[in-house]
Amino acid sequence: MPRASTRTNASLAVAYLRVSSGQQADSRLGLEGQRATIQRWADARGVQLVAWAEDAGLSGAVALEKRPGLMEALAALRLHRAGVLVVDKRDRIARDVVLAAMAERLVEREHARLFSAAGEGEGDEPGAVLMRHMIDAFAEYERALIGARTSSALKAKVARGERLGAARVGERLVGGSYEPEEKEAALVRRVMELRGQGRTFRAIRAQLVAEGFRGRQGRAPRLATVFAIANRNEARR
Repeated sequence: MPRASTRTNASLAVAYLRVSSGQQADSRLGLEGQRATIQRWADARGVQLVAWAEDAGLSGAVALEKRPGLMEALAALRLHRAGVLVVDKRDRIARDVVLAAMAERLVEREHARLFSAAGEGEGDEPGAVLMRHMIDAFAEYERALIGARTSSALKAKVARGERLGAARVGERLVGGSYEPEEKEAALVRRVMELRGQGRTFRAIRAQLVAEGFRGRQGRAPRLATVFAIANRNEARR
């Protein structure tokens, strides 16, 4: 069983899930796979999972404060006095050494410890600490390689005169330019109305579902979509 501070209970854990792509988020396959792995980890160690939080469609390079699921997970640690934050693998927290270290520090401030269901770098021994840093560094390197390949592909598209980027929520691409998409524009307006009332992102999503709003593929709006809409429009003010 994991060890934690005397202020928290090491037999209680909060689970955090994350997938990067919108396709993974929509299919739920990536999230459900992580959920199953974490549940097996908890069952094998006699740990009770008291809360689950997720960031669907958010990169591991996104700033910690811009991840509603991670912020919810940290709040759940405090609420339940849980001594453990568990992830499927360490790169679910971050694919950046600095962000990973910051996240681990935030967990420690809640008198809890970060654990990977894959068992990467557990323990406080120098070798385990070094292993954690090596894992985080490799994840950052992998992200940099992916970024370099993506950048090259985008430059090639520009050279061919192709339009870059998918239409954002509330817009559609018509003849090489973006135009308002009325059904989605109504969703954007409603998100901002509810945000103006001081609602949380999770409360906004629940209200949208209750009112029958649907996203581009006919599914209920995701939490990450609500967050992106609010963040983009608040930045314009």
